[in-house]
Amino acid sequence: MTDPELVRRMAKGDEEAFVALYRRRQGGVYRFALQMSGSPALAEEATQEVFLTLVRDAGRYDPDRGTVAAYLYGVARNCVLRMTQEDRTYVALEDEAADLPAPAEDPLADLTREQRLDALRRAVLSLPAAYREVVVLCDLQEIEYAEAAAALDCPVGTVRSRLHRARALLAEKLRGNPVRCVV
Repeated sequence: MTDPELVRRMAKGDEEAFVALYRRRQGGVYRFALQMSGSPALAEEATQEVFLTLVRDAGRYDPDRGTVAAYLYGVARNCVLRMTQEDRTYVALEDEAADLPAPAEDPLADLTREQRLDALRRAVLSLPAAYREVVVLCDLQEIEYAEAAAALDCPVGTVRSRLHRARALLAEKLRGNPVRCVV
């Protein structure tokens, strides 16, 4: 079944349709929230809120405005922004040492790789929200510009220009040059 069919069935009270849609889309919504916030706790809470919102307001999804995934990312975006504004403790990166894979044969290479990934995570998290959103959606979630535009409720051209500017800011940050981010 397609996502819109699952939403229609869900709106009529079909619990199996909700479970199928949740299993299909939960991972992407969680990763988006995690990459936007840097906090596994916030990502879990935002993901839960996204699907609770969908259960409460399934009729608000309009297939003419975009895909179900874009709708869910839009709801997740709003949740993450609201949560980070309400509670600034979510903004700090949490210790992810427990999630790291077992050491490989080259500990120095692994350490260097982890340091580069950490620098990239921090650089993405330091971007203004408008730039961080497009990087997470288009580069990390690998969704198309049109779907990102639907999720962010803006024109495709805006997504493209923000992404261009965000990539330039990230390149500067990763080179070690301090860059002032202006939205």
